[in-house]
Amino acid sequence: MRTAVRTFGPLVAIAALAVLLLVVAPAVLSPFRLNNLGKYCCWAIAAVGIGLAWGRGGMLVMGQGVFFGIGGYAMAMHLKLEAAGPEGVPDFMMLYGDGTMPVWWEPFRSGAFTLFAIVALPAVAAAILGYAIFKRRVKGAYFAILTQALAVVFATLLIATIQETGGFNGLNQFTFFFGYNLYDPVNKKMVYSIAAALLIGCLVVVWQLYRSRFGELLVATRDAEERVRFLGHDPANVKLAAFVIAAVMASIGGAMFAPIAGIISPSDVDATASIFLIAGVALGGRALLLGPALGALAVGYGRSSLSESFPDQWTYFLGALFIVVILLFPAGLGSAFGRAAALVPLPRRKETTS
Repeated sequence: MRTAVRTFGPLVAIAALAVLLLVVAPAVLSPFRLNNLGKYCCWAIAAVGIGLAWGRGGMLVMGQGVFFGIGGYAMAMHLKLEAAGPEGVPDFMMLYGDGTMPVWWEPFRSGAFTLFAIVALPAVAAAILGYAIFKRRVKGAYFAILTQALAVVFATLLIATIQETGGFNGLNQFTFFFGYNLYDPVNKKMVYSIAAALLIGCLVVVWQLYRSRFGELLVATRDAEERVRFLGHDPANVKLAAFVIAAVMASIGGAMFAPIAGIISPSDVDATASIFLIAGVALGGRALLLGPALGALAVGYGRSSLSESFPDQWTYFLGALFIVVILLFPAGLGSAFGRAAALVPLPRRKETTS
């Protein structure tokens, strides 16, 4: 029976979360709160990928804001062009420049190309970056610092290119989402449902990866990299695959964040935003399946609720929560529920006598 719990327990938990997000939340939450929950789901999608790379692979990816931003800006570019019309130019290009649109913006008029770019661009970028890092066996603190530096460079580049990306103000004022009016409450709920469904889908994908041979190799690479190499596997390739998957998930989260939040800017993709994602994963439990997602949802809710009640002091409350959790539950809050479940005895099977 314990084997069945370990096998199907996570799937039942994912199904329960799906019911809460897709059925209960739209029925009981106001449009404002549901929109906020949609933003939390976008952060949770990126957090699920971080859980795969960090929790199972041991790679502290502190620059996921880069890939979150790639997906977010790709989607925002399409939405800006959709709002501008078939031959129109985004408004900020006329405000900050001469009204000439860069050539590399033009393909994003196509919705199909945009969806392809949201997956392909982060995958290619992560593959090139990961290959250069892992083949040179860069890991540990050096890997974390390098990825965080990339987030700083990416945000700085966005701010500097005001005529092409909107600069510090980012991209905003979206009107349509693939033909659907974003000012319609029904369509807003639809966009939220897509984000929540993508979160559930990412959890199912990661659950399958954890149960696969790749998942076993990833854990083995984290715990005994030299032994994995001795057995004939290249740890760099294992890490690279996890890094690319995490990048794609972050990009998907960023792509859905843009229409839900109504804006994507450098402050959403810089080093601080990347650390914010890491904090949610650490709070929920990086080695658990649902831990990163639930942690990101909790941090997002705490950030919004505390900032409403304590506009100037909310960061102190959130910081104190992290300190308490790290001191009492180093493996995250999810580990506390795991310990409690382990203390509950399973029912014993009745023995029959012949």
